[in-house]
Amino acid sequence: MSGLVLDASVTLCWLFESQSTPYTDGVLDRIALGWEALTSGVWPLEVANVLVVSERRALIKPAQSAAFVEVLRQLPIRAETAAPDRVFREVLETSRRFRLSAYDASYLEVAMRSSLPLATVDGPLRKAARAAGVSLL
Repeated sequence: MSGLVLDASVTLCWLFESQSTPYTDGVLDRIALGWEALTSGVWPLEVANVLVVSERRALIKPAQSAAFVEVLRQLPIRAETAAPDRVFREVLETSRRFRLSAYDASYLEVAMRSSLPLATVDGPLRKAARAAGVSLL
């Protein structure tokens, strides 16, 4: 079985059809076929935040959020819990080194530690991954 590190930027493209691309659909297809998707502990918070903000802006209805969350729950996505020591050492250092937010650095740190390719559509995170020698899916 293969695996990848999934970030919120790809995940949220699955929610909004206008943002969906062959790349993001391909990531979803791989996960649906059983690829293990490892992600940062911030992933569920980032996804939930976009859902609630999108509801407030009337871009989606709560029922759409609920249906999307149910789809995510059915996929083999495992969010790591980040121990404070790891966040304050590795993630903070990765954030500084590659000039990323701590949130984005947490995905990169998971990819570096797991040696799995990173699935992201975030430009600065893709650039940082290349600089860190992390494969991009």
